[in-house]
Amino acid sequence: MNGWRFQTWTAEHPLPIGAVERAALGARVLAGEVIGSGAVLASATRVAGARRLGLEPADLPRVLRVAVGSEVKARMVIARTGRRFARAVTAPHAGRLVQMTADGDLLVAPIVGRWTVRSTLDGTVTRSDDSAVTVEGAAWGLEGVAAYGPDAIGELVLGVDSPRAELSPFRLDVRLSGRILIAGAKISAEALTRAHACGLAGIVGGAIPAAGLRVVYGDGALASGGATREDRPTVLSLLGFGSAAPAREIFEPLVSLAGSRATIHTASARLFAFGPADAADIARDAPPIALAADYASVRTLTTSCEPVGEIGLASEHRVDALRCGDDLFPVANVRGYHAR
Repeated sequence: MNGWRFQTWTAEHPLPIGAVERAALGARVLAGEVIGSGAVLASATRVAGARRLGLEPADLPRVLRVAVGSEVKARMVIARTGRRFARAVTAPHAGRLVQMTADGDLLVAPIVGRWTVRSTLDGTVTRSDDSAVTVEGAAWGLEGVAAYGPDAIGELVLGVDSPRAELSPFRLDVRLSGRILIAGAKISAEALTRAHACGLAGIVGGAIPAAGLRVVYGDGALASGGATREDRPTVLSLLGFGSAAPAREIFEPLVSLAGSRATIHTASARLFAFGPADAADIARDAPPIALAADYASVRTLTTSCEPVGEIGLASEHRVDALRCGDDLFPVANVRGYHAR
């Protein structure tokens, strides 16, 4: 089944409400470049406009000193009429002039936060509107099962000696700040907490313990399908939850690509690495994976699987099954590495 691929990928980057700037259609961008930015606004304050100036609502636009959508400072003049006996409308507080109403009033909203969206691919902008910016470009790509956190950009570095190793918290320090760390079969809650404290951009591991995600992201992390806290490291699970060692076909290319620029695109749960097309002798296929009988972990299947028809489960349901070596698995519990 599909594993690593060097090909042209497409990454869609949704934009929060309040976009002010975004990359132009057809623009060339690099991974990590800002492709969208904006502000988070609080409830707007209504300010008398035309009435205060003694104008008809239709005449208000011609006396505006600030364009709708622009930022304003407290007590800044928004509109003004006359010279010797001037009348003026001023901003009640700092923020943004967001609207002019049909009856000639003005709405000014405080800015309570700012956001930026960065590209996760080197490539060309193929879509750019108020809802999303899409970038298309070539890279090594690997699809995981789930990702938590904001999109991550950083250098890919090795954190374990083998795919079966557990990431030790003692290997994490501030020298790894801003980097994407390659982990092994398991990442403990302590390691995730230390990764957050040390400022890591992201962690890529075979499996992620649910307890560790709750420690870093809170109780709603699993239910939400992906946290977006900007101050937390991004976590990419390649196989599932609990403990699972990545197959050789997955781990060895990660080692070969260490030192390359890399990104994690959270929405698609993909890792992109920007090495050359001939960076390594990377296997094109990876073995399927199966959910273990205890439903607490997943594992890579190294033996072939054959259909055996229906089997009965403890719940008394009957499902189609596969025999993989000495084990039986429901068909739904076995899938190719690339399947979502």
